[in-house]
Amino acid sequence: MDKKQNKKQGIRINISALYILLILGIGFLLYRGAGPGPQKVEWAQVKQMILDDDVKEILFIRNDYQGKVTMRPESLGKYSESYFHGNVPEKSPHFIFLVSDKFDAESEIEALNSELTILHPQATPVKLVIESSTKWWQGIFDWIWIILIILMWVWMFRGMGAMGGGKGQGGPAGGIFNVGKSTGKLADKNTVNVTFKDVAGLYGAKEEVMEIVDFLKNPQKYTSLGGKIPKGALLVGPPGTGKTLLAKAVAGEANVPFFSISGSDFVEMFVGVGASRVRDLFAQAKEKAPCIVFIDEIDAVGRARGKNVGWSSNDERENTLNQLLTEMDGFGTNSGVIVLAATNRADILDKALMRAGRFDRQIHVELPELKERQEIFQVHLRGLKVAQDFDVEFMAKHTPGFSGADIANVCNEAALTAARKNKSVIEKQDFLDAVDRIVGGLERKNSTIMTAAEKRTTAYHEAGHAVVGWLLPYADPVFKVSLIPRGQALGLTWSLPSERKILPKSWMMDEMCTLIGGRVAEEIINGEPASGALNDLERLTNIAYSMVQFYGMSDKVGQLSFYDSTGARGYEMIKPYSEKTAELMDKEVKDLVDSVHAKATKILTENREAFEKVAQLLLEKEVIFADDLEAILGPKVKAED
Repeated sequence: MDKKQNKKQGIRINISALYILLILGIGFLLYRGAGPGPQKVEWAQVKQMILDDDVKEILFIRNDYQGKVTMRPESLGKYSESYFHGNVPEKSPHFIFLVSDKFDAESEIEALNSELTILHPQATPVKLVIESSTKWWQGIFDWIWIILIILMWVWMFRGMGAMGGGKGQGGPAGGIFNVGKSTGKLADKNTVNVTFKDVAGLYGAKEEVMEIVDFLKNPQKYTSLGGKIPKGALLVGPPGTGKTLLAKAVAGEANVPFFSISGSDFVEMFVGVGASRVRDLFAQAKEKAPCIVFIDEIDAVGRARGKNVGWSSNDERENTLNQLLTEMDGFGTNSGVIVLAATNRADILDKALMRAGRFDRQIHVELPELKERQEIFQVHLRGLKVAQDFDVEFMAKHTPGFSGADIANVCNEAALTAARKNKSVIEKQDFLDAVDRIVGGLERKNSTIMTAAEKRTTAYHEAGHAVVGWLLPYADPVFKVSLIPRGQALGLTWSLPSERKILPKSWMMDEMCTLIGGRVAEEIINGEPASGALNDLERLTNIAYSMVQFYGMSDKVGQLSFYDSTGARGYEMIKPYSEKTAELMDKEVKDLVDSVHAKATKILTENREAFEKVAQLLLEKEVIFADDLEAILGPKVKAED
């Protein structure tokens, strides 16, 4: 960009700000010029003023049948209190009087001047000026406020045009009367550069979505056997797993029009706008059929009816949802339009929206597994200068539970970390530092964060986690223990969780033992607990209650589960169990926690020498790894397969 273009951009004018300044400036000038206006009086009063030698001049407007009286400056004080309430006007005229069409101003003033000369021989006669009508410019200030109000309304209506979208955004032309128009953006393969090759992993989900594209490209392949093309598919999964990315790939691959809109775009402050936008969106889609309509974050408008704010069963969001249900599968036909939608809150969607005929398919987009993470790393490493010996499989193994968005963040953070250290390539340690920063938070390098006693307590706390986790067969293997404060944590113990889909009771028990190991270590070393185990106790309590309330892992409570997969129970005022059962569950949870506390105490007491060696090594090095733990505790205890 050259200097001329930069200069032009630098002098852009904000029209809205000019409108406001103009109105405020004119209002200020009018306010400054404003004062007590002329008072309306009768002709008889004016006659008395003339005879008292208080009038200087009278301007009589013949066609308007009115006169304007200018008083002598020395006489204004006489009328200040009675007519102007003590605020003497600075400008003339001071009084106005109205007369009939038979009024003869010349003769009346002439007679009054003659009488004035008799009463006051030294008085100056009243000057009479006669005009045919009021000049146009004299009443301009009477209309200026009306003009300003009109300009303000024009400006407001122009500003509200953004509600209807702009031409450049694929929506209507804008304006208050287009507020009910759809704001959906029309995309095609020429405007979207994402294809299925850019979507790594997601094997099952990608196949399902690719099949939808094939439906539109080769419909005869399926309809020749009597089958019908699905009307809709719902992408369900945790945040960051690639739901919107899949939709972008569909837009880039499909040779049909692709409308994209967010669920929140239907919700508006005006009543009926949401339903109107739904109608307009599907009207545009039917005109361009076959086509695809993608609604991102559909839970913003598709929440189950009767569960909205205020317990209302007839609000704007529900009206919008009703219109969406009708358009997707109502009385009218909707052939050739496939609806894609994405959400991470499928449990709160309305059942009528989820049924077959509207969303025929639910495509689950889950967190990537090991092989999928490797492919995702390969995609995000394309534009990075990575060391030749960088092991992608190693990083994939050390990022379990990371979504595609998390991995993209790791790659970007690693590049920033390497640049911060003035490196020419990105190394493995930069990626590990990036993971630490994302998981644990920013490293706090201030040496005064902890006192010597607090640092010692933290070291034993983290050593307690590490030793208990190392010696329990079902606990996740410890990867690294750090005494460097990150975020709000004064120390961290990293484990590499196995990617299991089923959680056995033995794993939950060992996980709770590992979590409470830090608290037990504090009690052994200091003789009392500290507040540093808050997060550990929170996670421990959640696991214990899940075992008792949801998974039926309590002998006394039995094979019962009070888990609500629909999310409807959160709106009820009663619990699905009695107070006696609640007391029993609380007691079972407490017994579980007491048992894992006793087990962790036994492990650390029996291995106290090794436990203290780990703590001392951590105080010395601040960061230790699995190799250091193995040198002190021996090989990791593993469960039999």
